Amino acid sequence: MAMRSAIVVGATGLVGSELVKLLCESDEYVAVTVIARRSLDYSHPKLIVRIREFDELAESDMEFAHEIFCCLGTTIKKAGSREIFEKIDVEYPVQIAAMAKNRGIQHMIVISAMGANEKSFAYYNRVKGKLEKELIDIDLPQLSIVRPSLLVGNRSEFRPGEKMGEAVLKILNPLLIGPLKLYRSIEAKQVALAMMVIAVHGKDSKVAVYPSSELAQMAMPEQEEEAEVRREDLFNWDKLKSNEIKPLNEELTFDKSKMEQYKVKQDTPKD
Repeated sequence: MAMRSAIVVGATGLVGSELVKLLCESDEYVAVTVIARRSLDYSHPKLIVRIREFDELAESDMEFAHEIFCCLGTTIKKAGSREIFEKIDVEYPVQIAAMAKNRGIQHMIVISAMGANEKSFAYYNRVKGKLEKELIDIDLPQLSIVRPSLLVGNRSEFRPGEKMGEAVLKILNPLLIGPLKLYRSIEAKQVALAMMVIAVHGKDSKVAVYPSSELAQMAMPEQEEEAEVRREDLFNWDKLKSNEIKPLNEELTFDKSKMEQYKVKQDTPKD
């Protein structure tokens, strides 16, 4: 059993809330710390929740952990402006990454988006591309970038555009094969599971990017159970008594005839 600890930022969102549950219920982790702006609807003996405003977050709020998971993200509509949107989706994650590096945290797993590219014509993809570039520039010990497609799950707020997209992709998903697999929608719980798999069993690269199609296939490896030794086999004295002791090597066995010949030669008087 491993003795890992984790920090989760953005734990009240669609993926983050699922991730916290998976980490707390996993035998791999003994401690899970959440940094959030509000309390969670979930509790667990392993869970520590620190209520903080991200503008006021300090390094002292971030204890050592094996991994830090960043699930921060919003929409322009919810943020209210492009400035606030970029602050949540770029500025905060980059600041958190810098603090994590200074605190000695070795691995950051962050949610980006499919199509992230700072030179993209699409504004959302440009912002996510900017996020990835700035995180890479920080030179973290290890950075894993998760790029899911449209996320499916029970959101705390209603997003009509995404709900429509979910409905369409549920119909189209089976038809999206080959290169089009990249565009299949993905369950938030599966993304959360993939992030935990990446933390424990992921690539050893300094920077690794995981597309949605790869995330959809990830699962925790099954642990092989040790064969149980039955008590009757462990203390079967009758079986031990019945086993005959066989010589390890025939040459080591006493040969009486050779011993007699040796004795005769020894008893023969010398000339």
